[in-house]
Amino acid sequence: MEITPTIRAEIQTYLKRKGLTMTEFGRIIDLNVGTVSSIVTGNRSISVHQLDCITAGMNLPLDYFYERYIEECIEESPLNWKKICPFLYRCIELGRLDCLQRVVILLLDNPTYPPSLFDVAENVYKDGYNEAAAYLYKKVAESEKHQHAERLAICQYRLFQINIGQDRTVNLQAATEFAPFVDRLDEIEQLDALKDLANVYRSLSLWDKVQEFAHRMGRLGQLQYNLVHNSKRKGTEPRKKLSRPLFVYITYAELLCASACDAKGDHEQALKHIRRYTDLSWVKEKDPDALYWKRQYQQWAKINTYVNRLMSGDVSVLSDYVEYIAGEKEIFAELLNVIEVANRYNVDVDHILQRFESQIAAYQEPSSSDMYTQQVLPEEYVRFWYKIAKYSLNKGRYPYGFNCLINAFEKAVTINHVLLIANCVGLFFHFKTHAAPETQAQFQSIYEEVWEKNDQKDGFLLDGN
Repeated sequence: MEITPTIRAEIQTYLKRKGLTMTEFGRIIDLNVGTVSSIVTGNRSISVHQLDCITAGMNLPLDYFYERYIEECIEESPLNWKKICPFLYRCIELGRLDCLQRVVILLLDNPTYPPSLFDVAENVYKDGYNEAAAYLYKKVAESEKHQHAERLAICQYRLFQINIGQDRTVNLQAATEFAPFVDRLDEIEQLDALKDLANVYRSLSLWDKVQEFAHRMGRLGQLQYNLVHNSKRKGTEPRKKLSRPLFVYITYAELLCASACDAKGDHEQALKHIRRYTDLSWVKEKDPDALYWKRQYQQWAKINTYVNRLMSGDVSVLSDYVEYIAGEKEIFAELLNVIEVANRYNVDVDHILQRFESQIAAYQEPSSSDMYTQQVLPEEYVRFWYKIAKYSLNKGRYPYGFNCLINAFEKAVTINHVLLIANCVGLFFHFKTHAAPETQAQFQSIYEEVWEKNDQKDGFLLDGN
């Protein structure tokens, strides 16, 4: 068996091979000769910064010695957080999660280290190192003995935020696992967590869940708003900073409930919720951010009142609705409402689609870390192209209709939206005889990819029990 030399032995070999003195090497790596001498002779422990300087000076990859560093400088020495902490950050920055994991396992045997690991997780999460952060949050959560501790709840919240993506099955699992912990968060942080949960359930069309978490957010928001503006406690501000003004959580709860009621066909109740966020005379804030959000809600209330009437069957307001949205920058969701009305009530909207043809063609999905943008808008994108396909195919515009349908089908597969996948397949087979051979082949190819992907997930039982 080949014996791996120690870090110090390899440095000594390098210096001999290159004919370098310690003074010359120290000058190359910007460390004084005393430090280099102490490291090489074994009289001084090596910091990760010094190790990186030495490794770079030897023209080796920066993580070249990291596994040996763990063995020689961490495992064989008393644990020293001041030395270990910078090493953990470097492991994360260089993508050496295997080294991170080896050290974390050592630290978790000591109950004093999970809080420090939590701080590292928070820092690297903010910097976008999600994989490393998720590992740290998971390990801290597993070590948390006080099951009602706020730190445990924050770990679960961060894991929820990290795990949310385009796969609806994964998103449902993430929401289900996090939901029991939301009440253990600080009351202010609960507001953003409840908002995020409601938005994920909204993207999954689980409207009862949307209403449940929206109601909880609204009640908590109202309680906190009253505390802040209570005359006896005037000036009391939340300890933690919210992502938006406090009153917005109250109004957003009403907006979510209105959306849920409309989706469930209860348009009368939806209108009541819309009216509740239409009147914002009770809002006391007058700063620019508050005024921005008040304008947003006034605009949304106007649009959603039109939508509520349209979905109730009052197509007489369609032209007014179109004129109102014409001045908006983002109109994709509004055009989805137009095409929904067209399909539901057999209304010709060709002139409207032609009017906004350039905006439709130029549409690109926005990118954002906001849970609404991540979860709700991709589904709206699929639904729009599916409904455009349905409208066009019913009108006999087969080439365009099938192009829209394939666009919707590909995106539905990406976000794993089972209902929309089924709808796309059903619509295709309904009009299949009108599809060109190349279109049929393209659709068949996507369909087989979906089948193969899901067939691999299908298990079996070894017995009949």
